[in-house]
Amino acid sequence: MKRVWIPIALVSAVLSFSSCKEKVEQKVLTKEVTFTKEGELSLLKADNDSVVAHLDIEIADDAYQTETGLMYRKSMPSDQAMLFVFKDERPRSFYMKNTEFALDIIFINSKNEIVSIQKNAQPFNEASLPSNAPALYVLEVNAGLSDLWGLQNGDKIDWKKTPK
Repeated sequence: MKRVWIPIALVSAVLSFSSCKEKVEQKVLTKEVTFTKEGELSLLKADNDSVVAHLDIEIADDAYQTETGLMYRKSMPSDQAMLFVFKDERPRSFYMKNTEFALDIIFINSKNEIVSIQKNAQPFNEASLPSNAPALYVLEVNAGLSDLWGLQNGDKIDWKKTPK
């Protein structure tokens, strides 16, 4: 009988030691995403075409870029923005998942006119922030800038890609 209990005791001891091992923490090293100037954009008042701001823009025009946007970035200078360029004009909705700083989200139609603005979108908020009309473009700028510039529906954008 002792012969049977000794192997069982040994197996139990080995199993208990293996299950008590400390979990090894894996560190994931990530590099902060940095701005890449891909174009320039001007914001213009509708009534007199006066320029209220010039911005360097990063362009999001593929599935990965439009899904990621400004996520995982700590901040953005006030003279920079991200322009989302879509293939079709339709109602859009954005959210602030994994976005670490507040934004104004400006929805723009195919005529380059502002159709709605979601002001002061809060970091990490996953609530849907929809456009009030179909949009072909969406411009993300630091929160408060749309008020500072006095932007309204009907104001316009003019933009171009930077030659590579």
